[in-house]
Amino acid sequence: MIFNSIDFALFLPIVFVLYWFLANKNLKLQNLLVVISSYVFYGWWDWKFLILILFSTIVDYFVGIELLKQENLRKRKYLLLVSVIVNLGLLGFFKYYNFFLENFNAAFSFFGAEIKVSSLNIILPVGISFYTFQTLSYSIDVYKKKLKPTKDFIAFSAFVSFFPQLVAGPIERAKDLLPQFYTKRTFDYSKAVDGMRQILWGLFKKMVIADNCAMFANQIFNNSDDFTGSTLVLGALFFTFQIYGDFSGYSDIAIGTSRLFGFNLTQNFAFPYFSRDFAEFWRKWHISLTKWFRDYLFIPMARLNKNKKKSWKIIIVFIQFIIIGLWHGANWTYVVWGIVNAMLFIPTLLKKGKQKNIGTIAKGRIIPSPKEFFNLFSTFSLFVFSIIFFRAESLKHAISYLSNIFSLSLFSVPNFTGKKTALITLFLTLLFFLIEWFGRNDKYGIEKLGYNWKAPVRLTVYYIIIFIIFIFKGKTQEFIYFQF
Repeated sequence: MIFNSIDFALFLPIVFVLYWFLANKNLKLQNLLVVISSYVFYGWWDWKFLILILFSTIVDYFVGIELLKQENLRKRKYLLLVSVIVNLGLLGFFKYYNFFLENFNAAFSFFGAEIKVSSLNIILPVGISFYTFQTLSYSIDVYKKKLKPTKDFIAFSAFVSFFPQLVAGPIERAKDLLPQFYTKRTFDYSKAVDGMRQILWGLFKKMVIADNCAMFANQIFNNSDDFTGSTLVLGALFFTFQIYGDFSGYSDIAIGTSRLFGFNLTQNFAFPYFSRDFAEFWRKWHISLTKWFRDYLFIPMARLNKNKKKSWKIIIVFIQFIIIGLWHGANWTYVVWGIVNAMLFIPTLLKKGKQKNIGTIAKGRIIPSPKEFFNLFSTFSLFVFSIIFFRAESLKHAISYLSNIFSLSLFSVPNFTGKKTALITLFLTLLFFLIEWFGRNDKYGIEKLGYNWKAPVRLTVYYIIIFIIFIFKGKTQEFIYFQF
């Protein structure tokens, strides 16, 4: 079940009515309804996937209970190891088994030894990268005694399977989300209205921006040898707009849907395309994932650097970005994408300016300064360059794509099918980024749009957005991050 489907349009109001009108006086019943609804939502793809999420839930629940009882450090480490092996084992098998197998075979072939181990026809469970990280962080925090484990299995199951963010995040920490399942929730009209507004903006991002851009990004990337360098640049731009509209759109819908039920989720995107360097970019892009790696990988590894050597910091950055790349998929293109981003991140780290660009760009001004504009443009352009590796089918495809860009045809007029529709898409994308620019101080683009306007005018704006969605929506595409 996907957010921009008729199925979800029917599913959401049914759950909403049952949640607030049938179970509103009983917290346990509300949490149980969340679990049942989440399992229906997730099982809509394939009911067999439910076995995995239930297994992961049971393991981490009992690991938490045992960690509460156990004071022996060695036994506590064994318990944590169980959680790590189960969660990363599931993720490794379903997502990386064939990838590592193919590279294992290729490595022996390179040295003249033929070893053929057959690959398996494995279906990747939707969202497994998200919920395994979520449950694993719970066990780690309980082990470190940063969090008291829960004895409420229903509340814990609801935390693991919470349907708005189950499939593609944000990756929630137990310390933030789990306590919300212990607290009595009452319907808040203003919170629900804000949630609906964020859902609307997320649908606009996905259906108008991402789905339309996908049509041209797919056309150009899938037939890249047939196009000029200028067209390939345009293809990379279309995919850059697509992935942002797609993923941040999903996050907006997830956060907005959660607010309908009285929950607050972590902001996952903070207008990353308005960043002035790559340190700022990665503080604003997929925030829940980068914070996860910062807290559970970067900081623990940095503590080993007692002499504070810069070389060790650089190594940690490379390791972190390589793993972030691999997290996205079992392909060398993602590894190289991670390495490229590490190389772009490191100059800021070496200048000790990692925390320099913290505030909003051009704060209190409509137009950025020449320096801010140059930094914004260069950061965005370099990300567009890196995203080619992310989108390419293989390293060979990425190198071919880049080599065709840097040719004399780069200075030709772009030529591809559907240019009139593409112009409309680019115009809508420009409009979209203008709205985001003026809303860059807020949590999402239209949070404060028309906030002080009279109700009829404000509602008219929302109806115009709905009208644009129905008139200009692209061909329905699956959310990109479902494959991760």
